[in-house]
Amino acid sequence: MVRQDCGSCHGMRLAGGLGPPLDAQRLAQWPLEALVATIHQGRPGTPMPGWSPMLSLADATWIAEQLQRGFPEERR
Repeated sequence: MVRQDCGSCHGMRLAGGLGPPLDAQRLAQWPLEALVATIHQGRPGTPMPGWSPMLSLADATWIAEQLQRGFPEERR
């Protein structure tokens, strides 16, 4: 889901595109709660949608934690 849905704006390797890169070094500077809110509620005035219709708060938290740790490379 992350690579497919987030990758459509943040790049398939999450290195940036319409949206900024989602690398661990950059995201480690954000409080976890802020990342969760961005994923779950979106960012008004930007193309970042809220995913609350499809993700629970627990799901958004898990994604934020994985991104801060450095989302694993896609298996080949």
